[in-house]
Amino acid sequence: MNKDLSSKYDMRVPRYTSYPTAPHFNETVDSDVYRRWLGELDPAQELSLYFHIPFCDEMCWFCGCYTKIVKRYEPVADYLDTLLHEIDNTADALSGRFKASHLHWGGGSPTMLTGDDWLRTTNKLRERFDVDDDAEIAVELDPRTATEDYIKALAHAGVNRASIGVQDFDDKVQKAINRIQPYDVTARVIGWLRQHGIGHINMDLMYGLPYQTLDKVLKQVDLASGLKPARIALFGYAHVPWMKSHQKMIPEEALPDTDERWQQFDRASERLVENGYVKVGLDHFALPEDDLATALENGTVHRNFQGYTTDSAAALLGFGASAIGFLPQGYVQNTSPLKAYKETVESGGHPIARGVALADDDRLRSDIIMHVMCDLDIDLGEICQAHGASIDAFDAELQSLAPLAEDGIIILDGARITVTESGRPFVRLVAAAFDTYLKQGEQRHSKAV
Repeated sequence: MNKDLSSKYDMRVPRYTSYPTAPHFNETVDSDVYRRWLGELDPAQELSLYFHIPFCDEMCWFCGCYTKIVKRYEPVADYLDTLLHEIDNTADALSGRFKASHLHWGGGSPTMLTGDDWLRTTNKLRERFDVDDDAEIAVELDPRTATEDYIKALAHAGVNRASIGVQDFDDKVQKAINRIQPYDVTARVIGWLRQHGIGHINMDLMYGLPYQTLDKVLKQVDLASGLKPARIALFGYAHVPWMKSHQKMIPEEALPDTDERWQQFDRASERLVENGYVKVGLDHFALPEDDLATALENGTVHRNFQGYTTDSAAALLGFGASAIGFLPQGYVQNTSPLKAYKETVESGGHPIARGVALADDDRLRSDIIMHVMCDLDIDLGEICQAHGASIDAFDAELQSLAPLAEDGIIILDGARITVTESGRPFVRLVAAAFDTYLKQGEQRHSKAV
């Protein structure tokens, strides 16, 4: 990677898992608005469902999620009762019985749930929704607490995809981020998953962590690739201690500098391709036989709060504290404080704290940004025509992209924008050119790479 470019474009920009992005949600979207939006959904539309379980046994210092540390199961069980109640409230607000094609559990550590509680949850979902026989049922799994019996329970509940957080296999790095997870632990759990029929396995790796070097990152990529997960996500550590106070536990002097960080991403990406993976968008990699690689070939890759996905559902309903949902009318986010979440749900309401109703311009720019992020190639005129908009409105944006074209990050051919292979790490900067909400220099986002 060009060292001059890595320094020149060392900026903070959104990850663009939505547009508008979450910092621009507001309180004008509340429980009443959400109830109306739910009632307006067409029962012919398939839904995607997301469930947030905000509990962990201990805090990982790198974590950017909303989570609570618990040492007893009672708070988890109590929370699950509320979440099941929220499922009922939401289903009651819909105009009919809907199909669900994707179900995803995130956290926190969703695998803190007992096997019996997994069955309670999936039984409730099948009671209130028509879960497709071939639905993807995915869970984020912590190998440190998983047992073979637990894996059996997940399989019995219908789970068919597991996403495993690894971050790094190096002992020193693991100690610095407070996540001790030896390679053998991860390998054993992957073996159990495959043995019991959960063959679709994702793995999360990170670069930019304390004490990581280029050699260490490449070693972890090789170790991960050797386990043959279907998908690997290579995320850059976002050091935002002003937002996540526990990140102050990470020694800043041990973090790689900008140039080292960019080299880690660049070389790790190359090594994953050398190891047989296909690049998808900015930071995802899939084996050629995985359906995400097939979607890339077909031009049907999507992007949502779980990253790059094959999920094409028109609406994603979020359940649980802090969960974000998307409907054709706009975005919603649940409240985070567990007490407020419980009180609202138990009173029969929807625990919406904020959101954003989409205007026509938002829909147009969202379409542009998501095509940039997923396809790395867009015909701006074609997208504008599909939305009944004039391309003349984007003269300023096209002019602002000229420096990226001069630096070889993109190719500008009239209204066609193509991100070059060497420019792939900068794709978020291309998307940011179309973001009317973004304030230059805003420090609420992670680094571009």
